[in-house]
Amino acid sequence: MSALSLAVPGGRFNPDNWQLRTKLVAATLALLVAICAVVGGISYASMDSYLTGQLETQLAQASHRASEFGGLSSSPGLRPDPLEARGQGAGTLNARIFDGAVEVAGLIGQDGRRLTLQRADAEILADLPQTAAGADPAPVERRLSAGSYRLVSVRTGYGNVIVTGLPLAAKQNTLDSLVLTFVLVSLTGLLLAGLLGTAVIRRTLKPLGMLSGVAAKVSRLPLDAGEVALAVRVPASASRPGTEVGNVGHALNRMLDNVAGALTARQQSEMKVRQFVADASHELRTPLTALRGYTEMLKLTEKFSPDGQKSLERLQSQSLRMGRLVEDLLTLARLDEGQPLKLGPVDLTQLLVETVADQKVIAPGYRWVLQLPEEPVEVTADGAKLHQVLVNLLSNARKHTDPGTTVTAAVARSGSGEAVITVTDDGPGIPPELQQTVFSRFTRADQARTGTDGTTGLGLSIVQAVVEAHGGSVELASQPGRTEFAVYLPGRGCAATAASA
Repeated sequence: MSALSLAVPGGRFNPDNWQLRTKLVAATLALLVAICAVVGGISYASMDSYLTGQLETQLAQASHRASEFGGLSSSPGLRPDPLEARGQGAGTLNARIFDGAVEVAGLIGQDGRRLTLQRADAEILADLPQTAAGADPAPVERRLSAGSYRLVSVRTGYGNVIVTGLPLAAKQNTLDSLVLTFVLVSLTGLLLAGLLGTAVIRRTLKPLGMLSGVAAKVSRLPLDAGEVALAVRVPASASRPGTEVGNVGHALNRMLDNVAGALTARQQSEMKVRQFVADASHELRTPLTALRGYTEMLKLTEKFSPDGQKSLERLQSQSLRMGRLVEDLLTLARLDEGQPLKLGPVDLTQLLVETVADQKVIAPGYRWVLQLPEEPVEVTADGAKLHQVLVNLLSNARKHTDPGTTVTAAVARSGSGEAVITVTDDGPGIPPELQQTVFSRFTRADQARTGTDGTTGLGLSIVQAVVEAHGGSVELASQPGRTEFAVYLPGRGCAATAASA
């Protein structure tokens, strides 16, 4: 992964995209790291101050012994070596300076033997700030060939200067051990705190995950139409009032109960409306049939004026239109009730040829094109219902385009075995806002799709209902200059299973 992808706002290292438990664990560990850093800093400073004070006390004692022993005489030949003073421990450095020159200098090794200093070390010792006799010495730190030392330079009453030093290695080793121990203990504690904290936080937030799972399941339910079984609820363990998560779970369950009641009421109201439409459509068939019959009889037996003749023809056309509307409503009502299809082998190739031939007679002003495969495409379906689907699709293309439009009807077999029927026209297209509701009932095209025949707005609804009853689907793709409806039907032998399900 590149550095750029890690820096973008939507990257995985952006805290805004972390889960809540990750944020809590990270915040807890960050707080513990800060606490460890503060405690470690204070402990290091305290130990450093303590060791420094202890070292300065030892240095003052060693300097006092060396000054009393090594600066007893003013005669250079009679002054003893300060390293030979009693009580000087391993690592102690002593030097005597007289008249700006180092007379004698050395240190005691770990084995008790005397070690000499290098010339550069002598120059460093000669340049040390000197403290007058009887005053408190001011220790300084210098880097010598033998390591880092804390040194004091004291002028004696005989005019010479005694330099005393103690190594800083023991102090630094103690501080390094303290740092290493503290780091190891802190890392172990942070690791254990991270593991235990993750387990505790995960267990604490488990009810919140249940709430999220319930909300996700409900979001995937088709709640827009039909009978909905909203049986998903937050478990009792995550919906007990009294805690923050429990209050949310309880509120979510109450909301789901309210939604379930509203959906049940909506379903009951929808069923009443559908039953009313079915009953009304059924009752309207008889008077409409009688109306058409009497109109035909009057037209054949009576003589009318030209205006009367036009009125009679208008009455006849409107009764036919209302009859088609009633039949469409009855068809949708039967499909809504789930009435079984009359299944049998259907040759879609032959069915498409016959349906297009009928449309050529009805609308000779259009250019009708057939695209057929070499082999017949057969499915197990209700032939009458599929014929109605094809009639509606072809009539839709004819009614909503102008004469001269090319309408192409095709059938083929997809790679997965589905039968695919497409009806394509090169008309002005369907507006994007209408494409979202084009399969809804009583949806009518606006002025963007011209035509001369009146429509009921039920044709495409019937297409979708019939195709879905066969276990298939219908899709629309439209843009200016090309509109295509594609019907997908299961392969032969599959429609019966889909219909029975």
